[in-house]
Amino acid sequence: MLIQSGQTLGEPQSKPMKSIHKNAHELRIKDRKGAYRVIYVLNIGDKILIPHAFTKKTQKTPIKEIELSVKRLQELLNEN
Repeated sequence: MLIQSGQTLGEPQSKPMKSIHKNAHELRIKDRKGAYRVIYVLNIGDKILIPHAFTKKTQKTPIKEIELSVKRLQELLNEN
């Protein structure tokens, strides 16, 4: 709800992912079953784009997850 209302989240809830897009962020979610990440992009008109979400299994975000996020983001941007 905070993101929808235009607020930005800081660490540890979210961190910038400039390797994906200048306005991309990684939402960090953790529960007793594991760690999850949701890539979202702000300031694309009045939209919040969510190109990818995945289960986090390593300390660093894997390159394949970043590449997939970039690919899906480009597809979403081309639709608009």
